[in-house]
Amino acid sequence: MSAAFRKAAKARQRPHRERAQPASRTKLGLLEKKKDYRLRAHDYHKKQNALRALQKKALDKNPDEFYFKMIRAELKDGVHVIKQPKDEVTPEQVKLMRTQDIKYVEMKRVAEAKKIERLKAELHLLDAAGSAPARHLFFVDTEREVQEFDIATQLDTVPELVDRVYNRPTIATLQRETLKGATDPVHLKKLAQQRKNQYDLLRQRIEREKAMFVITQKIQTRKDLLDKTHKVKVKKETTTSPAIYKFKFQRKR
Repeated sequence: MSAAFRKAAKARQRPHRERAQPASRTKLGLLEKKKDYRLRAHDYHKKQNALRALQKKALDKNPDEFYFKMIRAELKDGVHVIKQPKDEVTPEQVKLMRTQDIKYVEMKRVAEAKKIERLKAELHLLDAAGSAPARHLFFVDTEREVQEFDIATQLDTVPELVDRVYNRPTIATLQRETLKGATDPVHLKKLAQQRKNQYDLLRQRIEREKAMFVITQKIQTRKDLLDKTHKVKVKKETTTSPAIYKFKFQRKR
């Protein structure tokens, strides 16, 4: 075969091209992307060398050798859990943080107390706590007066206004001017519901203010316990009161 013929045959040959890797298989790595045996062999030997190095390291390791996870980990339900390091703070820093907590809670309690006073001013004449019913006592001398007692006559008003604990004008006032305010039963019922909602809000604020006062006392107790003075617990802590301790008397210099 002449050189010219071989050259012509080689020119007619189509060059072999690697088929492109689909985008869905790119995550499978190098060995699935290209049919390059040299790259495959290099990657295979690299992984084998890494495995042999790890095996040698495991065989050479002394099981009694100290490492920090021995004291930083603990076993819980058969699983090793890393212990969380404790915060390194001095007693003075803890006292300062307790003081800041007390100031913050006291600030919120004072703000709540001001809101309570504002609500009490709006809901005048009724019980501030909203729990005890209002009572009006009348004193008489004889049993006959008890039987003939008429509350409307005693209050100098009409029987329709006896149930009111506020805005209850006398008969003379009614003769002099007309009754002011809502008289429609539907409107009165709506106002009564609004007043009940206001009292519920007042009750919640009073309970919240009491809870903040208890929290302040408990924080103060924990702050006092930081002192190294000998103390004896007199009463356990409850949800409504802090623990009570009796401290040994020490004379201050």
